[in-house]
Amino acid sequence: MQWGSGRQEGEGPGQVFVGFHDRQLDDKGRCALPSAYRPDLGDKCYVSLGDEGCITLRTVPEFEAHAQELIEQERRGEISHSRRRAISVTSALVSIDKQGRFTLEERFRRHAGLESGAPVVVAGTFDAVEIWKPDRFWAVEAEGQDEEPGRQWDD
Repeated sequence: MQWGSGRQEGEGPGQVFVGFHDRQLDDKGRCALPSAYRPDLGDKCYVSLGDEGCITLRTVPEFEAHAQELIEQERRGEISHSRRRAISVTSALVSIDKQGRFTLEERFRRHAGLESGAPVVVAGTFDAVEIWKPDRFWAVEAEGQDEEPGRQWDD
């Protein structure tokens, strides 16, 4: 499946990342982004430890909005300062080179079970992009398919 950004030319500032793409980390731990995602991610994005053992990429504006929401959640007593700090210190601003590659630090690769030179799945989640070890991705994706009403067949 080779889908990309759902944003149409001339539409507002938002982005929609959909579909999945098979990629491979190079020997330096770099990942090449799908060309469809590159215009919306720009030349920098934020990388964070994602849920379920993946790595999450967000555009700078999306990450800044997410950070502001976490600050507000702490002020309202919905999350602790420790939780907010844990998210902050496990995130990093990365540069995307002219070939659409960015380097995943060792701590991010370790979290996602990735090794240099290994295959990865790059998946859109509407407002973010996730980097997965393929077997983890397919296991989690299958769970999500089971949750979707109307997707069960008996034949």
